[in-house]
Amino acid sequence: MKDEIKHVTVALLLRHGYQGLRFRDIAEQLGVTRANIHHHYGNKLNLCEEVIVEYVDRTLEAWTLNWTCDKTLFEKVEGMMESNRKRYLQFNPTGKTAHPWSLIGRMRLESNVIGPRAREALANFAAQLNRLVIAGVEQAVARGELSPDAPRADIALQLVAIADSAGWITQDGGDFSRLEQLYRSVIRIVDNAYGRRKADAI
Repeated sequence: MKDEIKHVTVALLLRHGYQGLRFRDIAEQLGVTRANIHHHYGNKLNLCEEVIVEYVDRTLEAWTLNWTCDKTLFEKVEGMMESNRKRYLQFNPTGKTAHPWSLIGRMRLESNVIGPRAREALANFAAQLNRLVIAGVEQAVARGELSPDAPRADIALQLVAIADSAGWITQDGGDFSRLEQLYRSVIRIVDNAYGRRKADAI
């Protein structure tokens, strides 16, 4: 039951935000009483903190696997994009209407009310992702995929900024295509400026 409650809570947080979340709505979707939800989590703050922290941890776990694997840098960027696409399609199954799908982006809007554990998880997310991406760029330089003069921090900053803004980019565009274009344009620019041809020439 606890996992079912958390699953429904993610969808409702995306749709209504923290302040719009009600135990009544969770209970109605699950066909249980509000008392059942209170029994498992006590109050809304406890439930939402657990949901947000777990969501951030799962996202970082998936992206850690992606960024520490033996694939090329450009394959890792594709992997990050596909992780976004999977979560996008979960809440936008037709691929055409951009409903909110990034819980991290949505909860940042209400960071003043979501509780200290959730706030800390959100605050650490971008920093941890930045470290992973920088390490991935460093690995690409070490393996000769990028030239030694590649600006590691600048490349990472662009990729992390896209990831951090992914939810809003798809909502503004109405589908996933704009986000895909941004990821692929960074790949092309980096490859053109610092890719293997330039690395081999140095």
